[in-house]
Amino acid sequence: MENDIRKFFREFRQEYLAGAESNSSFQLAEFLDTFAKELIDTGFVDDFEFCHYRGKRGLRVDGFWFGDDGELDLYVADFENAESPTSLTATDIDTIFRRSINFFEQSRDGKLHPGLEETSPEYGLAREICDRGHQIRKINFILVSERVLSERVDTLETRDLGSCSGEFHVWDISRLQRQRESRSRKEALDIDIVEQFGAGIPCLPAHTGTDTYKSYLLVVPGAMLASMYEKYGARLLEQNVRSFLQARGRVNKGIRETLLNEPGMFFAYNNGITATAREVDMAESDSSAIVGRIRDLQIVNGGQTTASLFHTRRKDEISLEGVFVQMKLTVLDSDDVEHVVPKISEYANTQNRVNAADFFSNHPFHIRMEEFSRRLWAPAKEGEQRETRWFYERARGQYADAQSTLSPAARKKFQAIHPKRQMFSKTDLAKFENVFDEDPVWVNRGAQKNFSAYAKRIGQLWKKQPDDFNEEYFRRAIARAILFRFTEKQVSSQPWYNGGYRANIVAYTLAMLSAFCRHKSISLDYARIWNQQEVYPSLAKSTSVVSRFVNDDISQPPAGISNISEWCKKDVCWQRLAARVPELEEILPAEFLEDAASIEDRTNQQKHARKVQKVDNGIEAQTIVLKIGSGGWSQVLTAGNQRSIFTPKELGLLQTAARIPTRIPTEKQSIALLDILEKAKSEGIRPQD
Repeated sequence: MENDIRKFFREFRQEYLAGAESNSSFQLAEFLDTFAKELIDTGFVDDFEFCHYRGKRGLRVDGFWFGDDGELDLYVADFENAESPTSLTATDIDTIFRRSINFFEQSRDGKLHPGLEETSPEYGLAREICDRGHQIRKINFILVSERVLSERVDTLETRDLGSCSGEFHVWDISRLQRQRESRSRKEALDIDIVEQFGAGIPCLPAHTGTDTYKSYLLVVPGAMLASMYEKYGARLLEQNVRSFLQARGRVNKGIRETLLNEPGMFFAYNNGITATAREVDMAESDSSAIVGRIRDLQIVNGGQTTASLFHTRRKDEISLEGVFVQMKLTVLDSDDVEHVVPKISEYANTQNRVNAADFFSNHPFHIRMEEFSRRLWAPAKEGEQRETRWFYERARGQYADAQSTLSPAARKKFQAIHPKRQMFSKTDLAKFENVFDEDPVWVNRGAQKNFSAYAKRIGQLWKKQPDDFNEEYFRRAIARAILFRFTEKQVSSQPWYNGGYRANIVAYTLAMLSAFCRHKSISLDYARIWNQQEVYPSLAKSTSVVSRFVNDDISQPPAGISNISEWCKKDVCWQRLAARVPELEEILPAEFLEDAASIEDRTNQQKHARKVQKVDNGIEAQTIVLKIGSGGWSQVLTAGNQRSIFTPKELGLLQTAARIPTRIPTEKQSIALLDILEKAKSEGIRPQD
């Protein structure tokens, strides 16, 4: 185990050192950013904003994020760029956290920000904490360490910090190693119902007659569900749906009114929740089945109900006594989660359907992007001989998994073809696309909310015109990725950059350039960026001047707003910048317009790519149809005839497919057959392998 830790430590160290060199950033900043990305991907936190501050009187903080519902994450790094891992003791932890607590308390009491530079990130954070005051109900102190947590350290108790509570979390290098090795969406929750609430939950087994999975019907006390949400927050909710809880629609109001006026009728009025778990332990009982412990509980439908119970109890100070919620709990093996959970979420009856519930990693959009990334070669840069690929991580850990069984020589070859710097995830893609499509506010609101907004938008577009997502779309996305990452590096090296708000500056810089192009009816030359695999000179000059323009603007928020990063999350921030887009013509270099692509050229490229994609769709459909074979299609035809679910035209196509290989369906017929197959599956008819 010790050797494994040391090996992982060396690999992780090389990862952030290479990132610091590549991104022209400080090693501490890259260390924190690398760690934070892992925590965001697992769903442990929503996002991260870098804010490095070391003050007198033992004050210390390295990052933050203001969440919803009065939560604040404060990050602190235990980092010395050590060459080998050492032990992190309880004394070390107590000292580090005490300094972060001091930072929070000094900020809350208004003693810190008056002595800080007003344009600095630490001023914005300290002032925001002071201004929010009692609105902050919970602080998550998060320590990320390059050391290995001592086995003597057990639990870290919650502390009372006056008007709020403080919870303490340690992410050491060994925990990061376990997290990466697990490849799970997040560190699994292990909820001992009996220990936490004094008694288990009576249940009714609902899986009689099947060995495929276990399912239970439970009646959960509303107070218990609210307490779970208070303790675990968004970690309790399936990651792809959690950000949708910010909607303030009729559902929330209706739930609140019922809780306030007719709490005894809540069970009758509410549709309940749907949840999954990896394992359930039954408590001892002579009379009935009792759920005593649940491992990896995830609510996939009913997030509105869960959150509303908590908020109503807290804001309206009601007890929730006599309020009960029905829960359908399905126990799934870890291998089934990726495929089954999306279906449960899609088909479950809920008061408020999550629009992007079907936009999971196995959505056809992500599968198509993955296929492009494995097939398309990126041109070699000038002076280089080797072509490379951009590796799209449709699901977490794919990049590492693809190398896990390779020999050292094969791994070296894989990394040469798929450089780490050319790996990108779903949340990365959402960030690249949203800033250029004039949705920069979502990018500034954090990775999860931005992905949810992107998922909703692309999910709707996919239903209307899936052929728009073609090779040209993929190449444009990569060109945007190249420009985005170039601008990040460029901003960090600017003499006017003071070390804060880089993410906000980059997002609005590229959004303004994109908006200016629309204003002038031109387009950035994405084809040129793709072909050269780098940003062309006139565009590089343009991002330099526009980023300075953006920095000067966002550094002057309206009166009453002190935190620049929070200002950048507001729609009015982008509206103010968007109104100034015509001013860019005065500062952009003349060659920017000369090097731009015409809208006509872009339109023609897209039309051609759409036609090619339609042909590819037909070939792919025909391949699937032939793979199913005559036997499989005969089964679908026979079962459909027995139930009378197909139209005469559909029956004719099935009869053609049932005669493979004597008759080969055309590409157009094959596409229609796949639609027929989906219809059959919805009726429980599936061809057997």
